[in-house]
Amino acid sequence: MKKYIFYIIAGFMGSLALVSCSKEGNYPGGVVSSYIGVFDVRNIYKGQPVQISKDNLDGSTTIAGVVVSDHREGNFPEGYLVIQDRRRLNQLRGITIPLGKAAENYVIGDSLEINIVGSELTRENGILQLKNVAESNIVKIASDKPIPNNRVTAKDILANPDKYESTLVAIVKGGFNPLPAAGDILEGQKTLNDGFGNLNLETKSSAKFAKRNLSVLANYFGVIFNKQDSEGKLIPYEVLRKESDIQELSSVIEHTPVAISGFASDVKGGDGNYEYIQLLAIEDIDFSKTPYAVIVSNNANASTPTGVPAKGWATGGMRTYKLNITSGTVTKGQYFYVGGKYKLINGSSSTDISNANWVVNYDYVAKDGFDGIGTKTGGLMANSGNAFGIAVFNTTAVTEATKPVDVMYISGGGALTDGTKGYRITNNDFYDVIDPLSLKSQPFFMAGTNNIFLKYNTADVGYFVSLGGVYNTSLARWTSARSQNNIEMTKASTLSEIENELSTKIEQ
Repeated sequence: MKKYIFYIIAGFMGSLALVSCSKEGNYPGGVVSSYIGVFDVRNIYKGQPVQISKDNLDGSTTIAGVVVSDHREGNFPEGYLVIQDRRRLNQLRGITIPLGKAAENYVIGDSLEINIVGSELTRENGILQLKNVAESNIVKIASDKPIPNNRVTAKDILANPDKYESTLVAIVKGGFNPLPAAGDILEGQKTLNDGFGNLNLETKSSAKFAKRNLSVLANYFGVIFNKQDSEGKLIPYEVLRKESDIQELSSVIEHTPVAISGFASDVKGGDGNYEYIQLLAIEDIDFSKTPYAVIVSNNANASTPTGVPAKGWATGGMRTYKLNITSGTVTKGQYFYVGGKYKLINGSSSTDISNANWVVNYDYVAKDGFDGIGTKTGGLMANSGNAFGIAVFNTTAVTEATKPVDVMYISGGGALTDGTKGYRITNNDFYDVIDPLSLKSQPFFMAGTNNIFLKYNTADVGYFVSLGGVYNTSLARWTSARSQNNIEMTKASTLSEIENELSTKIEQ
C-alpha cells in the first residue's frame, strides 16, 4: 500500500513540475520587462528590413539609453538621434533613429525611453536604423547623464564595425597620415592613425570647427558610423560632434632613433654570455660621436637591492645591468645587436652569426656592468617570474631622472614603482609618460596605464622574441604597434629566421 501511495505522490509531483514550466522556461507568474537592450534589438536584423512588434521583442516594447548625438555645432549627420546602452550582458551597443528636425531637441547625456513598436529596423546609407519612430514615443527621463570614456583602437573598430556602430568611442593618441602640413584643416575626410590602424574621420564644411588646423597628436571622441562598399562590406568612419571632442595632446613630434625589435633571453642550454638583444636603427648613428646605452632590469624578489628601485635604471646590483655602445655605426633600417661575448644564434654549438652588426659583445658573466651599474651575472635577462625590462638611452650618462628613447617589458610582477620612483618609460607604442585620457603624469612602468607587457615563454626551448611592428619615420610614430612573435630556434637556425617579415620595420 505504501508503495502505491509513493507512486501516486511521485506522479502528482511530476505533473505539477510539467505544468509549472512554460515552454519559454520562464518562472510562472513572471512578467516580461517592457525594456529590451539595444544589443538584442540589433540582433533582430538579419540583412532584410524588419517590422518591430512585441512578438519579435519577446513581449517588450521599449529601449532606454543615453544620447550621444549632438547637432549644435553643425557636424553631426542631419536628422539622426543616436543613443547607446549596456542593458544586455554589459555589452555597449548603440542605435541610430532618423528623427528629422526633432533630433536637434536632444543633446549629449539626455536619458531617453523610446517605444519602438511599429518602427522598422533596416540598414540604410550603411547604418542600422530604427525608422518611423514618432517623437511622441520618446520620453526624456533625465539630463546630463555621465558617459564613461570608451577607449577603442582603430584596429578593433575595423575588425568589428557593426559592434561599434552608433556608439561613442575615444580614439587615443590619434595622428594624421600623412603628417599635417601648415594650413591643413579638419574639413573633409582625413585618415586618422592611432598606432593600431587607419580610420577615416569625416568633417562637414558646415561644422563650426571645420577650419580648425589639424593637430599633430590628440584624442578624438566621436560616434562611429558605417558606409557600405559595392560588395556590402561595412567601412567605418568617425564623426565628431563638437570642437571639444578633440583633446589636444602635443604639438611636438618626439622622434625615436632606435627601437627594440627582438631578443633572445633564454637560449637552448646555458645562457651565460649567449643572450642578446636585437635593435633597429631608425636613423643613421655613429656611436663614437653619439654614445648610447642599453640597460636590462631584473626584479626577482631575491635580487638586491630589494624594494622599489630608488635609482631606477641606474640602480645596479642585481637589479639593473648596463651595456654602453661607444663604437660602431648603424644605418637607417639596419638591425644591430648587443649582448654577451659569443655571437651564436641559440647558445653553445649553434650557428655563428658574427656577420650581423654587433656593436657590443661583453663578458657579463665575468665583468660588472659599465659605469658600475650591475653585478656580473650568469643570466642577463630573466627567464620567468617577475618583470624584466629593456631600455635604450641616447646617452651613457644614465641617472634616475634619465628618460629612455625606447622601453619594452616582459611580465609585470615585483617591486617596480611607488608612484614617485621606479623604471622610467618613454612615449612609444606601449607606454605613455602622460595618461592620454586623464592627462595625469605616469612616468614609470606599472604607473597608471603603463601596465602592458610581453609574456614569458617556456624555459630552455630557445625562443627568439621578434617584435613585429611598423614605425613611420615621416610621422615619427608607430603606425602598427609591436606584437610578440615567438620564433622557436634550433642550433642550426640562421640570421634570416630573426631578420624577416615578422621583424620590426620602418616606413616613410
